[in-house]
Amino acid sequence: MMSLFGAAVRGTCARGVRCISLFAVSACITACADGSAFAQTGGKIPELAANPSVWAWVRIRADGRNALFGDGWLDPPAGLRGPIRNHPDHPVQGNVDRGPGRQVTLAFGNYRDPILKPWAAEQMRLSNEEVLSDKRGMPFLATSRCYPGGVPGQLLWTTERLFFIQDPKMVHMVWERDSLSRRIYMTDKHSADVKPSWFGESIGRYENSELIVDTIGLSTKLSFLDMFRTPHSEKAHVTERFKLTAGGKFLEALVKVEDEDAFNEPMYMMTRWRKQAGPWQEFICAENNGDRFEHNLFPLPEAKQPDF
Repeated sequence: MMSLFGAAVRGTCARGVRCISLFAVSACITACADGSAFAQTGGKIPELAANPSVWAWVRIRADGRNALFGDGWLDPPAGLRGPIRNHPDHPVQGNVDRGPGRQVTLAFGNYRDPILKPWAAEQMRLSNEEVLSDKRGMPFLATSRCYPGGVPGQLLWTTERLFFIQDPKMVHMVWERDSLSRRIYMTDKHSADVKPSWFGESIGRYENSELIVDTIGLSTKLSFLDMFRTPHSEKAHVTERFKLTAGGKFLEALVKVEDEDAFNEPMYMMTRWRKQAGPWQEFICAENNGDRFEHNLFPLPEAKQPDF
């Protein structure tokens, strides 16, 4: 695990400090944050970087409790078009709201939402029908089946925490679950030729104490915006604004998704995290995660050939 996390943060920081392992992460963050490259912004950089030996970010719901299954996107500020919600005939009963005699339910998206283009609505309808007709025991949920959650869907992951590693040239977002790593290049232009991938190509900048991230080049294969399997096209353009609140105790993200091939207008959503104490812990998703009860679950990702 140490080598995986070390690879995610390995690089040269300001003042020539090199991060080479988990044990060096705290020192690297401190050295980078004190470097001249950061000072050029006039103190406008939010300190998102978690100390992997002390704390990280855990996602929370609107009432401040830890988010669990069933807790999706929060509503955006008034006047902005919010995210897709559950189908009105199939309300979501999540883990948090369980009580005596109440069963957690599956997530079915409202494919009749007028923001959806016809093909996107039909894809969601078919996904719902696949489960309602018992062809599958559960709908697809990326990180539960050991796939990356994509952008912005990965932000919804609960339980295992999120770490930021801030470097003058790159910001890493690293999740404990499967050591998933997303890279944000601190530059003002996208590459001339961006090939679709799980997390696309993200470029970032700091502005008014916020980290603003612009992402394009998102793969459409098993990549969705939420637990309702809201699809997107390869034209998806995602803008995320990360900022600290309550004196740095909480982290908030406002997300804007533009996709003229999938939606009739831009879609906005929010999510929040709070600091949670505890060191980095390894979590391997594929261990003990098979289809043991023959529910015809989506198969776990499997390499067809060795990496080396």
